Amino acid sequence: MQPSWNSQALAALCLADGEFRLAARFWTGGLRLEIGERVVGVVLTDGVPAAGSPERDAAGVITLTAAGLVWERLLAARPPRFYNDLFSVVGSREVILGADGLLYAQYYPAVMRALELLRPEDPDQAIASTATALSGSFDSPTGRYVHLELEGQDYRLYFEEAGTGIPVLLQHTAGAHGSQWRHLFERREITDHFRLIAYDLPFHGKSLPPVGPKWWASEYKLKAGFLRSVPVTLARTLGLERPVFMGCSVGGLLALDLALQHPEVFRAVISLEGALNIEGDLESLTGFWDPRVSNEYKARLMNGLMSPISPEAYRKETSQVYSAGWPPAFLGDLYYYLVDYDLRETAARINTNTVGVHILSGEYDASGTAELGRAAHEAIPGSTWARMDGVGHFPMSENPDAFLGYLLPVLETIRCRACA
Repeated sequence: MQPSWNSQALAALCLADGEFRLAARFWTGGLRLEIGERVVGVVLTDGVPAAGSPERDAAGVITLTAAGLVWERLLAARPPRFYNDLFSVVGSREVILGADGLLYAQYYPAVMRALELLRPEDPDQAIASTATALSGSFDSPTGRYVHLELEGQDYRLYFEEAGTGIPVLLQHTAGAHGSQWRHLFERREITDHFRLIAYDLPFHGKSLPPVGPKWWASEYKLKAGFLRSVPVTLARTLGLERPVFMGCSVGGLLALDLALQHPEVFRAVISLEGALNIEGDLESLTGFWDPRVSNEYKARLMNGLMSPISPEAYRKETSQVYSAGWPPAFLGDLYYYLVDYDLRETAARINTNTVGVHILSGEYDASGTAELGRAAHEAIPGSTWARMDGVGHFPMSENPDAFLGYLLPVLETIRCRACA
């Protein structure tokens, strides 16, 4: 057992850590970690931590119980796959949660930060680029709005683009926006050959809701037909000749959906974190809907889907996008992700002679797992698949340098096919 795993050390670490103090604000109660027969804990008074072992059934107390081996994995300098966060182990019951669900959602960011503070530093963690652009310089993409008619309604869609050559439409993840692709815009090895176009879905980022219908009076749900219509209509409106489509998470599922439903529109699709189906109970995600839970909960959960060795600055940036989104957007997008999408019976119909299909899966992704990505590949004759080691659910934004090692060969395959 690590000597640093004691209440005094944990309280001192939490007290000195700005991230924990911000996440724990207003929390009165405590955190109790039951490590085998040992207890490590902190008592919190209005967010201020002190060493102690709070009673497991006391008001405001969150208790996590697991065997010593599970804690060894969770608190390792580099946690093994799916042990980098409570996201998977609480769901699989390897860690027993003792807490009111609302309280846990409200202070999940503080709980996870406390666990991170107990981990030794990983000397091999990737570092984000610290290169500073000259004041007054411009990044590569330019942005503008285009009006699209979708299901009989006018939508003002925002997109950014850079590069020349084969067009590539870029679809962001659920609840996010197109800034997730910013690193790709600055890579000449891509933009010298491809015209990148990253758009914000309606209700996301700079794509404001339509003027006319009272969208604020009904629950937002992203449905398959509408979602497919966005890139198809955008490609037609911009006059793109058989573009490539690349999407991640929701966008990764959409990539395969488009290959099945609209093979005549796209020359190839690149599915990041794609699958034939994602199992999950939308009704159980009350923390995404409860007005007493802030967007910080969503942001921190997304951090849990990323690799612990991806650069911290990029992981935090990726999470910030979630905390900044319209609160209903994430849960509404998951309607497509968990309910409206299922290609298990139809994926084999995709003709990869017409539309190339390339699937890339992050090692640490606990949602669209590498196993699910490989199963999709095996169901689609002629598709390609690779597991991206050392990255998670958001490869393009959490670790762009590692991602490029997997993406560039796929783009070269698409270029060669275009020239053949």
